[in-house]
Amino acid sequence: MTAVTAPRVAGGRWASQVLGEAGIGVALAALVAFFLAFAPYFGTSQNVRDIMTQITINTILAVGMTFVILVGGIDLSVGSVIALCAVVAGTAMTDSGLPTALAVPFAILISVVIGAVTGFVNGFVTERWVVPSFIVTLGMLYVARGAAQQYTGAATIYNLPPGLTRFGTATFAGLPAVFVVAMLLVAVAWFVLSRTVFGRLIYATGNNEEAVRLSGHRTSLIKVACFVIGGACVGIAAIIYMARLGVASPILGQGYELNAIAAVVIGGASLAGGRGSVIGTLLGACLLGVLSNGLNLMGVSDFQRTMVTGAVIIVAVVLDAYRRRLSVRLS
Repeated sequence: MTAVTAPRVAGGRWASQVLGEAGIGVALAALVAFFLAFAPYFGTSQNVRDIMTQITINTILAVGMTFVILVGGIDLSVGSVIALCAVVAGTAMTDSGLPTALAVPFAILISVVIGAVTGFVNGFVTERWVVPSFIVTLGMLYVARGAAQQYTGAATIYNLPPGLTRFGTATFAGLPAVFVVAMLLVAVAWFVLSRTVFGRLIYATGNNEEAVRLSGHRTSLIKVACFVIGGACVGIAAIIYMARLGVASPILGQGYELNAIAAVVIGGASLAGGRGSVIGTLLGACLLGVLSNGLNLMGVSDFQRTMVTGAVIIVAVVLDAYRRRLSVRLS
């Protein structure tokens, strides 16, 4: 088995990544400066903590989505899988009969396992029968949502352990504890993608799957593993969601898949695979969170905020096209 070497376009890829992260960083800084000037209370410490809390779930989902998109896939089921993970984990916390000290860790494990299993199913079906992941995960979107509703009879689960809900509002070193969890996940994902052989294989598979296959690696396993990682991140996000809201409901997470995809795309990833970074994804999630928060403080309606967010995504895609051309020239 031969080692995978960096593809010939690696220079262009890294140039594009640096340009992308720098560009989204400048855009984020400009947006913050704008809201500091025009949005009341935007710069207060409480509002900054609110933004950190608000972007936590999308950041976790987007980190998992980054792995999937890097190998040329997409996962439309994450919003529904959040609900499925939440209701099963919520039941484990309230009806398992275990003491709280054991029930919460047990529920966290269940949530992550369910997320990983749904990710495995998505990846396995996609690779085994060569079906576009868009279609497979669209089907899983309905399966998971229906399963969550069937599991609880469409009822919401209340009375979650107080320790979990306290964690949802706790702070660590002045930062929201849930945000710290998201940053730890970002750090782990960054290490995997940039400092491990597996990370190199992910990028190589997205860039040139046939070359990776001919080098002796099973690209199908790499792709399925990325879907499993994405699903495990959904399980973590479900626990954070419950910690913040104090309930587990089968209607949780509606539309979250689009937010996660938007964060990854705005962060500079290519939907064709092979290009992107978890740092860019984090910046993309921050930009979306700052945009939503700032517009809300300025009194912009929900409908108008949705329109602005959509326009930002379109602009990001157009700018990314120009950035790719520049990176090719620099390579």
